Amino acid sequence: MLQFAKAPKKATNLSLNADVLKMAKELGMNISQTVDALLAEEVKRRYWEKWRDDNQEAFAAYNERVRREGLPLAKYRTFGRSLGDGKVADARQKPV
Repeated sequence: MLQFAKAPKKATNLSLNADVLKMAKELGMNISQTVDALLAEEVKRRYWEKWRDDNQEAFAAYNERVRREGLPLAKYRTFGRSLGDGKVADARQKPV
């Protein structure tokens, strides 16, 4: 999992919209803290988006296997039948 909370801070230079920066200061915002939090959120979002894209082939293969063979350990279920249990149910039938 991506963990950024304990990482040390590093000084950097940013170019920001002057009017936005002025208003943020007038509102008493901590610019460094705000940019750090928003950047961390965007990095996490892009990381997981890339992970999802990189693993599409594996997802498709697993979904095909479940479609073909059913869910692993489905025979040990003690509750009602559901999708992916190896049985193709007619959508018009009531669940068991």
